[in-house]
Amino acid sequence: MEYKLMMSWDIKPGQDQQYFEFVVREWVPGITRLGLQPREAWYAIYGDCPQITTSIVTGDLDRLRQILKSEDWQKLQERLMDYVYNYDQKIVRASPGFQI
Repeated sequence: MEYKLMMSWDIKPGQDQQYFEFVVREWVPGITRLGLQPREAWYAIYGDCPQITTSIVTGDLDRLRQILKSEDWQKLQERLMDYVYNYDQKIVRASPGFQI
């Protein structure tokens, strides 16, 4: 069985370029090093919803929980918070298609 760590957030005003550079240079390589597999990323340009919605997939729920408690994850999260607000996350059982 696979599980998804679903996350959403908004980019801080005026931080778009720095945010996207961080995601490409640090966030994606960092989560990959932790053993997580990015699955989806959605960028909303209109509507009353989070600007970014993304998910990471793993087959091992216990391992995911360990990663979320790790110092490396905490450091990545702290760096992400430099660029975003309204952060939210949840773990769900993965199912086909878009999940919210």
